[in-house]
Amino acid sequence: MTALSSLSTRTAPLLRGLLAGLFMLASGIAAAEAPLQKTQVPGYYRMNLGQFEVTALYDGAIKLDTKLLKNSNEKEIQQLLARLFVKGPAVQTAVNAYLVNTGSKLVLIDAGAAKLFGPSLGNIVDNLKAAGYKPEQVDAVLVTHLHGDHVNGLIDAEGKAVFANAEVWSAKADNDFWLSEEIAAKAPKEAQGFFKMARDAAAPYIKSGKWKTFSGNQPLLPGFASYAANGHTPGHSAYLIGSGEEQLLIWGDIVHNHAVQFARPHVAIEFDNDRKAAVATRKAIFAKAAKEKLLVGGMHLPFPGIGHVRAESKGYSWIPVEFSPTQE
Repeated sequence: MTALSSLSTRTAPLLRGLLAGLFMLASGIAAAEAPLQKTQVPGYYRMNLGQFEVTALYDGAIKLDTKLLKNSNEKEIQQLLARLFVKGPAVQTAVNAYLVNTGSKLVLIDAGAAKLFGPSLGNIVDNLKAAGYKPEQVDAVLVTHLHGDHVNGLIDAEGKAVFANAEVWSAKADNDFWLSEEIAAKAPKEAQGFFKMARDAAAPYIKSGKWKTFSGNQPLLPGFASYAANGHTPGHSAYLIGSGEEQLLIWGDIVHNHAVQFARPHVAIEFDNDRKAAVATRKAIFAKAAKEKLLVGGMHLPFPGIGHVRAESKGYSWIPVEFSPTQE
């Protein structure tokens, strides 16, 4: 046996052991478990509207039972849900708000639910901060209506104004209804809490003289006009935002269930103050948005809730925006 063959004989087991160890180490690395992150990205989406910058803010989501939908039957509703791969009977429903930076003013449309509807909501302020802003920078808040999931976020847990430097604009018809202690006293007991939410949210702004009202369709701020959309509440309002030739209609609660109400605009929801008027308003706004190819945003559309309405042979369909970078 030569010296070389003798060396090979002695080192072969060592090499095999070394290779086996390296293989086991590599296998262990490949099979190492990565922990689940269990978190989501911050809830904001940014887009340009002419010279304005619009940031959609996600307050969270809540489950709404399809039994709340009216003017239809369970079979049709379940078919419409299945058509868009939406599982019922409790359907996830987003709560959105919109922040518009005009370059000189910072305008927030709706303020979310705070934590008064459960822990799955109440993230507007956190997401506003994640988007690069502070509550004290907001110059104006335009509320679509005075339901709690749109105005509870105006105040903190101590009842103080969250947007301390902002004027708040609300339709007079909604004020006359939701801020009335007389009407609240006559309401069913289970509804009186909603009146209190509205009064509590408005209180610090009324006290400081920063609670403003409007009626119908009127300019409120440069680039912002109210757009009457009553029915869901007496003064339910949309807001038409314009910069140059570009427009965005933030329509509030025109839709609560996108899988059902686009296809069947006649379907109302339990929360509508005047169902007949709410249906008529929805049909009129759908027709306007489809005909004018108007960009719209909705508080209960899947986040970011911005897109277009397309007329179909029967009813309408929802075309959401695609994720895209903002323009320079």
